[in-house]
Amino acid sequence: MPNSQCPILEFDRTSYQYPCNLGSTIQGLSLKVPAGKRCGLIGQNGCGKTTLFLLANGLYQPQAGTVRWEGEPFRYDRKSLTKLRQQIGLVFQNPEHQLVASTVEEDISYGLYNLGLAEPEVARMVQEAIGQFDLAELANQPIHNLSLGQKKRVSIADVMVLKPKLLLLDEPTAYLDPRHTRKLIGLLQQIHATGTTILLASHDLDFIYRWADWIFVMDRGQLALEGTPETVFAQREVLEKLQLGVPLAIELMEQMRAIVERDDHSKMHTFEKWQQQILRAQRLL
Repeated sequence: MPNSQCPILEFDRTSYQYPCNLGSTIQGLSLKVPAGKRCGLIGQNGCGKTTLFLLANGLYQPQAGTVRWEGEPFRYDRKSLTKLRQQIGLVFQNPEHQLVASTVEEDISYGLYNLGLAEPEVARMVQEAIGQFDLAELANQPIHNLSLGQKKRVSIADVMVLKPKLLLLDEPTAYLDPRHTRKLIGLLQQIHATGTTILLASHDLDFIYRWADWIFVMDRGQLALEGTPETVFAQREVLEKLQLGVPLAIELMEQMRAIVERDDHSKMHTFEKWQQQILRAQRLL
């Protein structure tokens, strides 16, 4: 974690094992999410990313260790969890697991009514979210008529209408075409600009490299690596052992470096300057 950043969410030697499993899915995990950052979470299927999110939202309770929110250990009584989930929003990979109402407008209002807010206040906040997430044309549409990209946008609006401090997203770009992926990236930039910390799990290394300020790499329920995109993806040997590899931009730069070293080593200094500029241009800073 960046030295100057205090963690908004912390896992302290946390373990969780599903019933009937021989081993723990999360094994003594220690991880600190820095406040105000765009954090990426990567790892092979089964490494514990989704379980981490379910622990982070209080849906699961660890069997060992502690999860802390803004320095305070989670409390698992109903009142405390309701308050916690207003501050930590979770968006599932499949929006069908999250959308519960008949229309877009009703779905966005669902969580607000559960908080016991007055109807005028609910209506105001729903309309604000509809405008913020560009859903006006879809507001009265049946949920089942929406495309996958539209459903993902609604599921994010469902969470963000509660104005959480931390947004958790599990594979948000999965199954999206390039157009909807670009829209989603713009939406995440907009959310982060309001001060929301984001922790996002993805298998798309190119996206994570471009988008994240800080990256966590998980392996078999533990934290294997963390750091800036430049620091993490410089450890190619470690990443290949974890069967992850590196983003395409870095792969191409390494191939170009090999060609320059072979054909005209005197131009290496110039190449390194170009390389820094090209890789920096790839990042969504």
